[in-house]
Amino acid sequence: MLDAVRQTELLDLAQMPALVAALCRCHESCDGLLLTFREGEHYGMRMFNTDGSEAEMCGNGIRCVARMAQDYLGEQTHFELLSGGRLHGVVHDRPIFGSIPTYRITIGIRLTTPDFTPTEPTADGWIARPIPELDETLRFTYLNLGNPHLVAEVETIDLQRLTDLGQRVKQLPHLFPHGINVSLFRHTADQEIYTATYERGVGLTSSCGTAMTACSTASCLLGLCRTEQQIRVRNSGGMVHCCCHRTEGRLETDLSGNATYYAAGELVIDPAKQQICSMEQTTIFDEEIAQYEMFYQSVQ
Repeated sequence: MLDAVRQTELLDLAQMPALVAALCRCHESCDGLLLTFREGEHYGMRMFNTDGSEAEMCGNGIRCVARMAQDYLGEQTHFELLSGGRLHGVVHDRPIFGSIPTYRITIGIRLTTPDFTPTEPTADGWIARPIPELDETLRFTYLNLGNPHLVAEVETIDLQRLTDLGQRVKQLPHLFPHGINVSLFRHTADQEIYTATYERGVGLTSSCGTAMTACSTASCLLGLCRTEQQIRVRNSGGMVHCCCHRTEGRLETDLSGNATYYAAGELVIDPAKQQICSMEQTTIFDEEIAQYEMFYQSVQ
């Protein structure tokens, strides 16, 4: 995560996909690059995948950007952030575990967009319907949270099957002209689901915030979970809370989870050569790391 509020020239990275990809490769667990910026009175986020492509939204990333933005906003605990041309309501929420900094993001959801163009479109969206070109047996639900998601409920999550689905999407540009994130989820208990995601531009990922939000929303649309009540959403990377709100003509889901800092440091790049000159960690947030490890162990 880079602060392009203080150093606006960092926004030029949007035109340097090879350098973005190189930055992501500097740390083996990095699955994206975040830029915090300011536009008018609002702070915002730009998110780039490991292949250098830009994503419209990142549910986990925007919580971290919210924490950085609050450094500028001070005591303000309710504000809005820009991502992908949309404004998202943000609340500095009560801790999800211990004293871990936690932020809640309200994400507006659309059921139909040009990111999914089925041969037989429906006016009320694609909910629990087959896509034979992608899989003969699964029933998919399409949701757009600023970025597009396709999710399916399963009894058992098979990561190889999920990988095959994510790769097959690339061979179906007539259905998914901009690619799509694919998730499988299972209903594990009352108001609880477990998810796994093949992320567009990344591949299998341990945690995708918008995918967890999409799966919790789909679970409500399918009647597996209840709207207006908290849903516990787990994946291999941790856990968040979601709450789906559906009123006439409007569908929104709140995503609440941690924004844990791991390390801070200094980065020197050469934009002209699109090269990394040096990268050095200057601060390790040991207490936050320990808190998150305790939290992680408690939800696995």
